[in-house]
Amino acid sequence: MKRLFGTNGIRFILGEELNVDDIVRIGMAIGTFFKGGKCLLGRDVRKTGDIVARAIASGLMATGCDVWDVGLITTPALQFSVKNMGFDFGVMITASHNPPEYNGIKVMANDGVEIDREREKKVEEIYFKQKFSLVNWRNVGKYITCSNEEYIDTYIRAVMRHIDVDEIRRRKFTVVVDPINSVGSLTTPRLLRELNCKALTINGNLDGDFPGREPEPRLDNLKALASAVISSGADFGVAHDGDGDRALFVDERGTIYWGDKSGALIVDYYLSTHPGEIVVTPVSSSVIIEEVAKKHGGKVVYTKVGSIYVSRKMMELNAPLGVEENGGVFFGPHHPVRDGTMTTALILDILAQTGEQLSKLMSKLPTYHQAKLRYPCPNELKEKVVEILRDMTKELSAEYIDGVKIWYDKKAWVLIRPSGTEPIFRIYAEAEEEAKLNTIVNEAKRMLEEAIDEAKRKG
Repeated sequence: MKRLFGTNGIRFILGEELNVDDIVRIGMAIGTFFKGGKCLLGRDVRKTGDIVARAIASGLMATGCDVWDVGLITTPALQFSVKNMGFDFGVMITASHNPPEYNGIKVMANDGVEIDREREKKVEEIYFKQKFSLVNWRNVGKYITCSNEEYIDTYIRAVMRHIDVDEIRRRKFTVVVDPINSVGSLTTPRLLRELNCKALTINGNLDGDFPGREPEPRLDNLKALASAVISSGADFGVAHDGDGDRALFVDERGTIYWGDKSGALIVDYYLSTHPGEIVVTPVSSSVIIEEVAKKHGGKVVYTKVGSIYVSRKMMELNAPLGVEENGGVFFGPHHPVRDGTMTTALILDILAQTGEQLSKLMSKLPTYHQAKLRYPCPNELKEKVVEILRDMTKELSAEYIDGVKIWYDKKAWVLIRPSGTEPIFRIYAEAEEEAKLNTIVNEAKRMLEEAIDEAKRKG
């Protein structure tokens, strides 16, 4: 059967991969799966957000669901609200880190966590077989527009329960926030103001064209943030993606860090007072996570790439922490979902409790050289390319949890995997020495190019 869902929800370009009629039917499929009930609906700032949200709402209402449309909100704030404010499920209209032309649909169960793969398949079956449970005109669901104020306020208060508010307020931090013209500007600056921090923003106006930079925060597109941190004398900077569930950090010297480095700092600090706990992380993450966790007797459990896998594994194991290399941190005591604003709060708490600068704290962690690349590949070739790569690496020290991961030694590896959200392959690589990293990356690119060429020849 064909698929709708990718790594994180459904992603599409409206008018190309899916049209408005398709979106209405997706709403019908979701409503049929949940058998009616109360849905909390939110969106980010993308140009097609309003039309997609209304189309989804129409499909949901046609199956008898009542829809509370909260409008602009971050994904983690919506997820928290679904779990804690009496909703049966939630739908977030966002394409997260994808380019501006994309939009997407994330579906959350009543626990506020995205539905797992088995439930996604059931929604897909309803959609493709058009097995919709439509109601008559008397039982059509209600559509209620509501302010995002109450939901965001309740969410911010919940985040603050997990940190030392008084100590942070006493320190009067200055923080530069880059919410990339999207909904992160509704939560993180507000949290900072509540904590007596000076919140400076760049790319803070809401604009679905994302004029400031690409929605995906990366080391190569956060130079403006780094400059703003240095010029303002800020304690650190934080950058979000399109729906505010990721956070990458810049220290007071302007150094930008990948998410597994800042995630390792949080793991190190949390496990120092909670030794032996479990940390969940995808196979794309740095070995630094396991090094830091083992220092405190912790155990690391690996998953496929995707926040759904991390969240659901955390819940299964009752793990308090999850970490992704892309800036996703999952703090179980609050909610086992990735959350850029909660992550910012945790970094503030660490700085307040230790009294040290972010650069000093990061310097105490192991250092590795990393590379993260994207390589174009048509979606229809991805499965065949992975098969070819598996065959090419069967004599190597390789594992196949997600794509193909090749180990060169205990601290040097490369992962080649198809993106579940874009027509690309992603290459992740790590080594202690830069020269070795370059060799690994060049070999991975060669293998991937050969595999794609062979897949094209085989058709």
